[in-house]
Amino acid sequence: MEMNIRDHWDNLSPGTRQWLTENPGCVVLPRTITEVIHQETGITADSDQHDQASLSPEDLDFLRARAEGSPAQPGHRIFDAKQPGEG
Repeated sequence: MEMNIRDHWDNLSPGTRQWLTENPGCVVLPRTITEVIHQETGITADSDQHDQASLSPEDLDFLRARAEGSPAQPGHRIFDAKQPGEG
């Protein structure tokens, strides 16, 4: 069974969602993340001999879109290109 992250996104904890959006190119999930997702959603994904689960192309597209659409993280500031006093 594939992970199908998109359909279970709302069941994931904020910390798990953050990890996934900060690592949108991760094709194979580490076993610790695989286990956390299983605990939070009940998904039992096919895994390799190291208990790592592969993400489907659809999950990868979904996570990349989430990562690109995420608001700026705290501490990041957006600056205007103009300096004060410039017209």
